[in-house]
Amino acid sequence: MDNKAIIDSFTEFKEDKNIDRVTLMAIIEDAFRQQLKKKFETDENFDIIVNPDKGDLEIWQNRTIVADDELEDDNTEIALSEALKIEEDFEIGEEVSQPVKLIDLGRRFILAFRQALLQKIQEHDNAQIYNRYKDMEGDLISGEIHHVRPRAVIIYDDDNNELILPKDQQIPRDFYRKGDTLRAVVKNVEVRGSKPQIILSRTDPRFLEKLFEQEIPEVFDGLIQVKRVARIPGEKAKVAVESLDDRIDPVGACVGMKGSRIHGIVRELGNENIDVINFTSNMNLLITRALSPAKVTSISIDEETKRAEVFLNADQVSLAIGKNGYNIRLAGMLTGFEIDVYRDSEEEDVILSEFEDEIESWVIDELRAIGCDTAKSVLKYSIEELVERTDLEEETIREVRAILESEFEE
Repeated sequence: MDNKAIIDSFTEFKEDKNIDRVTLMAIIEDAFRQQLKKKFETDENFDIIVNPDKGDLEIWQNRTIVADDELEDDNTEIALSEALKIEEDFEIGEEVSQPVKLIDLGRRFILAFRQALLQKIQEHDNAQIYNRYKDMEGDLISGEIHHVRPRAVIIYDDDNNELILPKDQQIPRDFYRKGDTLRAVVKNVEVRGSKPQIILSRTDPRFLEKLFEQEIPEVFDGLIQVKRVARIPGEKAKVAVESLDDRIDPVGACVGMKGSRIHGIVRELGNENIDVINFTSNMNLLITRALSPAKVTSISIDEETKRAEVFLNADQVSLAIGKNGYNIRLAGMLTGFEIDVYRDSEEEDVILSEFEDEIESWVIDELRAIGCDTAKSVLKYSIEELVERTDLEEETIREVRAILESEFEE
């Protein structure tokens, strides 16, 4: 068996690895030299000629001619008597170059060479995957779900590379089935051992940003820029956008007629509620917009501490805070400010949380559940209406009303 036949037998799988012939032959040479060093302790006296077009490898061993009784290293030296069998006019001190067949190096050498070749091809493949996906961090990618595991979903890309969507990067209400196509962003690429791990995310704010690019033509074309994104995955998100064309309303273009454009994004995110606002470098105005749908009366910000005091009418406080505090949390994430909400001093009302020393928290929660966040919002209902609208006993309601009414007595 000649060198080419052996090389071909090693590299039948190269098409699956997408390695071009030139690169493959360079890897073969590197693997061969590695084994030469192990066998002979050096590869410096070997010339290796790669023929990428033919897929062949020529190996030449160079040895210096020495007297028969002075031969010490048959790797780098050849006895004169042996050299004369090659050419009759050879003399001591001259160099002899002879072709080497892989098969003559022995079965053990060939097996070790094969193993080294497989390892180097895998290293090359891993490096290619790492570099490819490292450059794609933050980019949107799609693949087919291959396994659904308790802690992660395994996705294969078009080249059958394994991508990982960990549990903490999944939208809580997502449901995954083998064979489905999944979209996510490349969050980061890690190296575990010698193998790269491509970590995907559907909770990263960049996922929402890339969905805007994909679904909204003006964002894709660069006419509208997504400036900031804040998300509580699966619940609510806020996106600040800016138009580079005065003729385009960025919010209207992103939302579309009756929400037609943003509907696909909302569906992709498991019905995550998305607020789109106009971006501005005026921080007072940006915080005001970020707290929508609440209407802010006034605002005071401290740039050094990154805190903002926001004043609203009592009926706007619950809107500013939002369900489970999502609205105010997202406003803070979007603007980078810690936001404190206060009832406007001109409004003669008191938020229920100020009565926690007198009214049990579970009672306050019951009242909040029907939209009553302030004293006056509770007092506007009769006792009978509150009994009907809540799970509170009449006696409890009477006690609560007496506490709240005392707040407004002269």
